[in-house]
Amino acid sequence: MTDIRETGYQVFRELLPGVLPDGVDEIGDGGFGDELLEIGIDNVFGRLWAREGLSRRDRSLVTLGILIALRATDELGFHVQIARTNGLTEDEIAEVIYHSSGYAGFPAANTACKVAREALDKA
Repeated sequence: MTDIRETGYQVFRELLPGVLPDGVDEIGDGGFGDELLEIGIDNVFGRLWAREGLSRRDRSLVTLGILIALRATDELGFHVQIARTNGLTEDEIAEVIYHSSGYAGFPAANTACKVAREALDKA
């Protein structure tokens, strides 16, 4: 069985190329809350994103919708980048935002639009 942390770092590097250099096996700085980053690498990237059953493209669609509804703007910016890595077009990301306005509300969608625009401008 592959080590969960190792899988997590591998998936993280695949989803966000260039964010974490090869050979680096820690993303924290030794400060407060570093364990939360390890939990994310293990559970989110090592377990959830590595699962079979949904394609990474489908996982991006689901994740974008959830993050929009939660107004999780910091994470949304990264996941817009991940969605592009997973093959979503800018038009498809916009459609997720538009669709979410009917379920998560206009303010959440409007905020998501701003975050996505910033993330896409960086790419």
